[in-house]
Amino acid sequence: MHEVIIETPSHNLPMALMTYQQVEKVLIAYRERYNALKKNRKLKFITIFKNYGWTSGTSLAHPHSQLVATPIPATYYHLKFRVATDYYYDFGRCLYCDLLTEELEKRERIVAHTKNFVILHPYASRVPYETWIFPKKHYASFDMLPVTHFSELAMVVKDTLLCLYRGLNDPAFNLMIDTSTTEDEEDPYYHWHIRIVPRLTTIAGFEMGSGIYINTALPEDTARFMKQVAGSISEEGGFSLKQKA
Repeated sequence: MHEVIIETPSHNLPMALMTYQQVEKVLIAYRERYNALKKNRKLKFITIFKNYGWTSGTSLAHPHSQLVATPIPATYYHLKFRVATDYYYDFGRCLYCDLLTEELEKRERIVAHTKNFVILHPYASRVPYETWIFPKKHYASFDMLPVTHFSELAMVVKDTLLCLYRGLNDPAFNLMIDTSTTEDEEDPYYHWHIRIVPRLTTIAGFEMGSGIYINTALPEDTARFMKQVAGSISEEGGFSLKQKA
């Protein structure tokens, strides 16, 4: 099943410039369509993603996201689930919860955090300025996030995209919601998150041939730069990440 989610009636309004309420409505639409499709037991995995900018692979100018439901997870996610499961069996803890604990202690790659969410640039990022947004509390599935947290998540997503928009001159990007399979929504081994991948570089022959990615920027440096961007935007007002940056 493939669906296109129209985000706004405005033809040229990027998510970075939407209001918090508009972004919250988009996130709620994601959840409602996820819930509707997971009722079909033949659909085991639901991918929600947004392509922004021509180099991201988009073919439509109007702001939109997409949802694809399949009977099996893609190879990339199958590997992520297997690694997370192996870690849980070895240590009895969620890999991503441990990752969050360490990142919050070191703070080298943290861009900002709010009451319920953390924005970070992951260790060994595949591309410059790759950004992950995590709920602090463990939920395997995006669908398990309490409805009361959606307004805060909308603020975090919008402000994170605004930092990229202002700091990197409105780059193309891919945004993905990395979530569990529909059958494993309450499993302890996985931790859903949002992954934003700016398209600042081109994947070339070495990456395709080896599966090893060359990143020209350290995540510690890019996170520091994004903090500075967030600080400059917060001075102008109307920006919420300044509260816990």
